[in-house]
Amino acid sequence: MNRRRRTALLAVGALTAGLLLTAPQPASAANLIKNPGFETAGTGGMPYCWEKSGWGDNDFTFTTTSDAHSGSKAMKVELTRRTEGDRKALITESAECAPVVSVGKQYDLNLWYKSTTPDASVTLFRHDTTAGWQYWTDLKTLETAGSWTEASVRTPAVPTGTDRITWGVSVYGTGSATTDDYTMEQVADPVPAPQCTGTAEQCANGRWDVLPTQNPVRSMHSVVLNNGKVLLIAGSGNSEEQFNAGTFTSAVYDPVNGTYKVIPTPKDMFCSGHVQLQDGRVLVMSGNKAYPVAGGHGYEGFKDSYVFDPVTETYSKTNDMNDGHWYPSATILGNGDVISFGGLREDSTGSVTAELWSDAEQKWLELWKVNQTWSYWGLYPSMILMQDGRLFYSGSHVFGNNIPGTGSAVYDYDANTVTQVPGLQNKDQRDQSASVLLPPAQDQKVLTIGGGNIDSNPDANRLTDVIDLKQANPAYTAGPPLPQGTVDLGNGKQAQTGNQGKMYVSAVLLPDGKVLETGGALHNRADPVYESSLYDPATGTFDPVAADPEARGYHSSAFLLPDGRVMTTGDNPGNGSWNHNVSIYTPPYLLKGPRPAITSVIDTEWTYGDTQRITVDRPIAKAELIRPAAVTHSSDPNQRFVDLPLSVDGDNVDLNVTSNPDLAPPGWYMLFAVDANGVPSVAKWVHLQGPSALGATDASAHVHSFADSLEGKVTEPGKKRASQQVPVTVSGCDRHYGSINICVPTDFPPSVKATAKARCDWLKKNDYGRLKVNGKDDPLRLDRDGDGIACGKADLRKR
Repeated sequence: MNRRRRTALLAVGALTAGLLLTAPQPASAANLIKNPGFETAGTGGMPYCWEKSGWGDNDFTFTTTSDAHSGSKAMKVELTRRTEGDRKALITESAECAPVVSVGKQYDLNLWYKSTTPDASVTLFRHDTTAGWQYWTDLKTLETAGSWTEASVRTPAVPTGTDRITWGVSVYGTGSATTDDYTMEQVADPVPAPQCTGTAEQCANGRWDVLPTQNPVRSMHSVVLNNGKVLLIAGSGNSEEQFNAGTFTSAVYDPVNGTYKVIPTPKDMFCSGHVQLQDGRVLVMSGNKAYPVAGGHGYEGFKDSYVFDPVTETYSKTNDMNDGHWYPSATILGNGDVISFGGLREDSTGSVTAELWSDAEQKWLELWKVNQTWSYWGLYPSMILMQDGRLFYSGSHVFGNNIPGTGSAVYDYDANTVTQVPGLQNKDQRDQSASVLLPPAQDQKVLTIGGGNIDSNPDANRLTDVIDLKQANPAYTAGPPLPQGTVDLGNGKQAQTGNQGKMYVSAVLLPDGKVLETGGALHNRADPVYESSLYDPATGTFDPVAADPEARGYHSSAFLLPDGRVMTTGDNPGNGSWNHNVSIYTPPYLLKGPRPAITSVIDTEWTYGDTQRITVDRPIAKAELIRPAAVTHSSDPNQRFVDLPLSVDGDNVDLNVTSNPDLAPPGWYMLFAVDANGVPSVAKWVHLQGPSALGATDASAHVHSFADSLEGKVTEPGKKRASQQVPVTVSGCDRHYGSINICVPTDFPPSVKATAKARCDWLKKNDYGRLKVNGKDDPLRLDRDGDGIACGKADLRKR
C-alpha cells in the first residue's frame, strides 16, 4: 500500500459535470483577464492584478523576467527545494482583479509557458458568495517545455454561489515555470436540446424492458468485465439443495447478443467479496463454507480465494487468506493492492483481521505484514478509497446494527488509526443502504441512501446523507428524502406513506454525471418497493423516473453497461424463491436522438498525468472514466466517475488524465464522451496503468490539504484478539423453521401482530409454503399441536 501522505493528493481533474463544448468562441471574444501579459507594474514586487500564493515547506522565488512570449515581461516561479506544498502566481483575489463569472457557464483558459519541471499545473480558485475564496480544482498538468508552448483547457460549469474565479500555474516540484499571455473567454451557450425519439413519458423518465431470456443462475454478484461482458456469480445461490449437491455456478452474460454461458465454479462463492485487479482479472475472496444449523453454528466463511480470467473464463486458485471472511469488503488501492475487512470466520464469529492482497506479489500477504487494528467492521462494510489513500467507511453495511460510535469513520492505514466521522442519521438503520462516491470523484463527496435493520425489522427509511471529504473536518449532512413509490405488502401495489423508504437499494453512476437509485424492499426479505430516481450531484435533488417492473430486493444487483444502459438482476425473498428475470433500463439520455461517437482512441494504455487524444464525430461536452461495477448486496465501494478535463481542436480532443492513482486506482475503465445535451457515446475501454508506469515518471500529484483536521474520536490499534462474537441470527432469519434458504424473520414487520395467526397469515401471504420445525424449540409458537409442521390447521385452532 502507498505510504500515507499527510496532505491529500488531488487529481488533475475538473470538479463538476457539464463541460459544454460547442463552437469555439470567435477571435473577437473579450479577454476577461486584466494585465494578462504582466506589462503593468503593481505593488509588492508583483505586476498589477497578480499576487504571490502557495504553501508548505519549500524555497522559492517570484521573478518578473524579460524572457517573454510577447511584450517585454513574463512571470517566472521557481522552487529550488521542496518538501511539501507549492508556489503559484495567481490573479489577485479582489473585486478589482478577479474575473466575474456566471453560474453554469464555462470558460476557456489559455496561456503560454516554458517549464523545467513536470510538476506544474493550471490551478483554479473560486469565490463563494457565502464562504469566501476557496480552492476549486487543478485542470491540466503542464509538460516540461524548453520553448514557448501554448496550453489550453476548459473549466467545468461554474458552481452555484460562485461569482468570481482566479487562476494561475502552480509549481509543486523543484524547477521553474515561466508564463505569459493569459486569456480567459466565456464559452458560447449550447445548442437547443434535440427532439426526443421516444414517447413523452419515456423522454422524461426513461424505459424499462424485461428481457426474454432469463438469467440461468441464482446470481447475487455482478462484475462488468473489461471485454464488456458480465460475470454473474451464484455459488450455491443461497440454495440448500445446490449446496448439499456441491453444485456451484457462475455465468457470463454477453449484452451484445443477449446470451449466457454457465461457468464451472470451484467453490461456494455465495456472499464472497470481489474486485477487478489492475490487469482486468477479478479477485474473488472467501464465500460460504457452511450454512447455519438450527441450535448450532451460523454461517461460516472459508479462507479460499480465486482469480477469474475474462479471457479464458476460468477460475484459478490463489493462496489462502489469513482468516475466513463471509461477506467481506474489497477495495482496490492506488498502487493496485486490495484491502479487505469484516465478514464471518470459519467458526461463525466476526473476523477482526484486515487482509491485504499484494499486486506486486500476486498473493494475500502474511498476517504480520498487514497493519491491524483488530476492529470488527461488520459485514460488507463500504470502505471507499479517498484521494489521499485513506479509507472512508460510509456507514453502509449488511445485517443489523452499525459499528459502535457514530457509524462512520476514516481509517488511516499507515497511521493505523480510526477516526469517527459525525452526522450519519439513524446509523443503526442503514443496513443494506447504498453509498457512492459522487460524480466526479475529484469532488470527494459521498452519498448514502436508505436502509433498514433486519434484526428489529422496522419500515425501511427514506434517509439520505451527503459528506464532503474535502472539508478540513468533514461531517455528514442530511440530504433530500428518497422519493416514494409503491410497495407490495402481499395485497398488490399501494402507494408508500409516511416515512416509508427502502433497503436493498442499488445505486449506479451514469455517464451524464447523475446517479440512478433503483430497487429495494420495505422489510427483511419482504415487501418489494417499486421506485427509481435520478440524483443530480449538481443540484442535490432526486428526480423520480420509471420504476423497474420486477421486484429487486435481497440479492439483487444493478450496474452500468458499456452502452450506457443499466442492467438489473435477482431478488431472493424470505420464502427462498428467486427472480431469474433480467431488466434493462434505458435512461432518458438515450432517447435524445443520435449519440456522439468516439471514432478513435490513439492509445488505450494510459499512464497517470498523461494527455491522451481521442477523436469524436461531433462536439462533446465532457469525457470521463467510469470504473466497471463489481457489486453485491447494495455494495460497490470501488464505483467511481473520474472527470477528464478537455483541450479541444476540432474533432480532436485531448484528455488530461489525473496524476493521482488514489483518485483513479489502476485498472480498466469505460471511457465515455458526452455531448452538451448529456447524451453519452458507447464506451471505449482504456487501461490506466499502475506501479510499473508510475515508476517510470514523476507522477506526484498536486498537493492540497483535505480532511486533515478530523475532530472525531481517534482509536489506536486495540489488543490483539481472534474474533468477535456474532449471534447465529446474523442474517435476520429464525432457523427453527424451514430449510436453509428459507428466511422466517426473527422480527416480523410492524404491521404484523404478535400472534401465531397473524404471523402464519403473513407467511402464507408471502408464499412460504410448508414449514418444518427444526429441532424441539418453537420460539414463535407456530407449532401448537407439536407435529413438527408450523402453521398447520390444528395450530391455528389452538389459541
